[in-house]
Amino acid sequence: MSLITPKTALISLSDKSNLDELIKFLLVQKVKIISTGGTYNAIKKITDEVIEVSEFTGFEEMMDGRVKTLHPKIHAGILARRETDLEILTERGYEVIDMVIVNLYPFQETVASGCEFDEAIEKIDIGGPTMIRSAAKNFKDVAVISDPGDYGRLINEWENQGGISYEFRKELAQKVFQLMAEYNSAIANYLKDISSNAHQYNFSKSESLRYGENPHQTADLLTFF
Repeated sequence: MSLITPKTALISLSDKSNLDELIKFLLVQKVKIISTGGTYNAIKKITDEVIEVSEFTGFEEMMDGRVKTLHPKIHAGILARRETDLEILTERGYEVIDMVIVNLYPFQETVASGCEFDEAIEKIDIGGPTMIRSAAKNFKDVAVISDPGDYGRLINEWENQGGISYEFRKELAQKVFQLMAEYNSAIANYLKDISSNAHQYNFSKSESLRYGENPHQTADLLTFF
């Protein structure tokens, strides 16, 4: 399979490690950069050559950011099969997105910190997994980076080979699906633990009783909270 040289990258990061190096490399490669929220603001400190997702889609994010990248212009651009779907993109006025650089809300770390239930629920990423799964499914034509630790490999391969190889794209796609399996498992286990604990009560002693079921037994009145 041939190399690809991405022209448009969609970037949304919880972990912004090594962002400066990555962005400067993409600028040298003349890659169009689309980004979201906090990542957009971080990139703006590096360069003005970045487009906010809402400007790209024409759709303002809503529900405190719960819905911002779940838009057909995003996912059609990622999922389009180059052999059969480009005409449809043109008809819709959409464009190809051939690189997705996304890492997820830190659900496991948030839960491990002993957070409240509502906070844990808000850390269940929806847009991120959807984007990286779309890109991983279409790895034949799209490069997906879900781990900042892979930026160096991406840069080295692109510089040394003149693009991103099929084998590397496939490896990155496999990494996404492995990540999703672990991420979903962590969420399922958390909800399972919460459900199990829902039937366990904490009791405190209110007062002592004169006797229990029989006169010779002691007893206490307990209240639960």
